[in-house]
Amino acid sequence: MSYLGIDLGTSGLRALLTDGEGTPVASAERHYEVQHPHSGWSEQDPADWIAALEGAVEELRRQPAWADLRGIGVAGHMHGAVTLDDGNRVIRPCILWNDTRSHAEAALLDATPGVRELSGNIVFPGFTAPKLMWMRSHEPEAFARVAKVLLPAAYLNFYLTGDHVADMSDSAGTSWLDTGARDWSDALLDAGGMQRDQMPRLVEGSDKAGALREDLARRWGVGPGAAVAGGAGDNAAAACGTGVLSEGQGFVSLGTSGVLLAARDGYRPAPESALHSFCHAVPATWYQMGVMLSCTDSLNWLARITGTRPAELTSALGDCIEAPGRLRFLPYLSGERTPHNDAAIRGAFTGIGAETSRDDLTRAVLEGVSFGLRDSAEALASVGARPEALLAIGGGSGSRYWLRLLATVLNVPLRLPRAGEFGAALGAARLGRVAATGEDPREVMLPPATGEVIEPLADLTAAFDDAYQRFGPAYRGIKKVQ
Repeated sequence: MSYLGIDLGTSGLRALLTDGEGTPVASAERHYEVQHPHSGWSEQDPADWIAALEGAVEELRRQPAWADLRGIGVAGHMHGAVTLDDGNRVIRPCILWNDTRSHAEAALLDATPGVRELSGNIVFPGFTAPKLMWMRSHEPEAFARVAKVLLPAAYLNFYLTGDHVADMSDSAGTSWLDTGARDWSDALLDAGGMQRDQMPRLVEGSDKAGALREDLARRWGVGPGAAVAGGAGDNAAAACGTGVLSEGQGFVSLGTSGVLLAARDGYRPAPESALHSFCHAVPATWYQMGVMLSCTDSLNWLARITGTRPAELTSALGDCIEAPGRLRFLPYLSGERTPHNDAAIRGAFTGIGAETSRDDLTRAVLEGVSFGLRDSAEALASVGARPEALLAIGGGSGSRYWLRLLATVLNVPLRLPRAGEFGAALGAARLGRVAATGEDPREVMLPPATGEVIEPLADLTAAFDDAYQRFGPAYRGIKKVQ
């Protein structure tokens, strides 16, 4: 038997084939572009996703294990709006998660009584509901044709099964789902000007959503009846790939944006903290996460303006962590989510002197981003989520200096997985396996083996705690100036 995990990202699609035991066999990637027709707009043609999927499948078909495909799972970037007419034709390009055109609609919906309470979240401009409100105001003819709204992963599920079906974890980011009840909310739909029959059928991410279409099975060269799982939003799928399913487990992702995620055994929303409280991809489980918008992107920015590479900047710091000095960096290059929910704020350096060096700037950037992640850790702690250790993943985890610094700022050990697969594509493949076999998700979605543990530096935790206490007032100061 074999299983296919599909990770539909913003810049490309990754397909991972695993054997019957969940061991990766082969992978294939295809890339596509994002269109920005106006300032603040971000769109993609869903046909590009299908072309990427077909290209990846064509490559993976050469593997002997391919013919015995039994299950498929799809993970996707969240919040995007794929609108279909009554003939299942795409009405307009998908409005993506990082599109900000619907900021006014988001603010209006967020201020509507009961919306935060039912959805468990602030209504961010990137969420799905305000996108449809924007369409109603600015593209009324297109809005009038909307028969179904699908998220990106659900659109791939539709291509695979012929059914309009979505999972709970992805749907929790729409502002239409009662996240505690794990069902569409008529009150939320009404507040956003939508109807229940415009929504896809809901399933748990690890449940079978349908079977692979017979025509696709024949063309792809696999037997009939391969199960297609409900799937997951990208971070929920990453949690499945890293085995973060239970209370006390969590990960920190040092990517373009930064994510601090904790699995929850119960539903404990805290929208005022700007934490995301979403359904997990497995039943009766939720997760909460803090998100900062410029994580490794802050280091990439410094590398770009200094004409270097990020790895050169971090390697020049050596292995010795220094106590924080007067130089401070506020990492708000593109605004911020947790805890500020402030799309307009921008970053700043303070404390620069004639003696400031490039290494000083690098050190300040890493400290500022680490303090931003500490903001998310504090928000999680305020609702009782305190993982004893965090799995560190993402491109930034390649810097030992940064990991030692972050462990010290958060005052929590960071576990580094051994080399191998442990991300969203593996999580999606695991969901496909569970959907096909009916196995207990917790027996399949196990954490990766630990390769190294980065412990906090006990002699510096107090100094960085003091520096963090000055970090919040610095945000308010720069906000006042701007």
